[in-house]
Amino acid sequence: MNDTEHKKLSKKYYESELAKLQVELVKLQEWIKHKGLKVVVIFEGRDAAGKGGTIKRITQSLNPRICRVVALGTPTDREKSQWYFQRYVPHLPAAGEMVLFDRSWYNRAGVEKVMGFCSNDEYWEFLRSCPNFERMLIRSGIILIKYWFSVSEEEQEKRFRSRISSPTKRWKLSPMDVESMKRFVEYSKAKDEMFAYTDTKISPWYMVDADNKKKARLNCISHLLTMIPYKELPHQEIELPERDANKGYVRPPLEEITFVPEKY
Repeated sequence: MNDTEHKKLSKKYYESELAKLQVELVKLQEWIKHKGLKVVVIFEGRDAAGKGGTIKRITQSLNPRICRVVALGTPTDREKSQWYFQRYVPHLPAAGEMVLFDRSWYNRAGVEKVMGFCSNDEYWEFLRSCPNFERMLIRSGIILIKYWFSVSEEEQEKRFRSRISSPTKRWKLSPMDVESMKRFVEYSKAKDEMFAYTDTKISPWYMVDADNKKKARLNCISHLLTMIPYKELPHQEIELPERDANKGYVRPPLEEITFVPEKY
């Protein structure tokens, strides 16, 4: 990268641009609801690549009833016995909804493959069936958008060390994360193989350079807004009504209410 690419964004500029993009996200949200669209956005990438931070900035100003995040935990024994995609299907959007998957069915091609949590047969079955599964989703009317957050070895280690030293971030660093750092090359191979099978014309992957978190967030959100043509909908004027007159109602004395202590 050249010096311009490495150049950091000022906090003021970043926050100004993010605020503009978040206004556009609200417009997009209203359009999705108005048109009854069904949108799925997948966020994948290495641990500490910045997926969660980007998702947080997307949802910050949105209605959780329209835009929701799905971040599934470890599958139960029952879920392990199901058709692999079955545990994800109930979380797909209905009309007028956008679902953001913080990791998705691609776990099988990444974590499960590298860590040995699935058999070789299960892995190859996933690579063969995933494009067909996504083709079915798209044919059913779902708009599917897939992002891969790419982070360098040096930047990932820097973020891991930052988590270790921060009491508010330490919970983010799991034993699995530490192991993923050790197996950086294996994850690279798994990602490349996954792309070879699932980066299709009908459902392509979009790579986000995530070494700079702020740039990654702005670039991803900006790109997302271009993926769904939308228009700003007219808003109905809202007038606040006059309060009803007090017709003899007497409120309980404040002394009878237990308030939170005013420590600050």
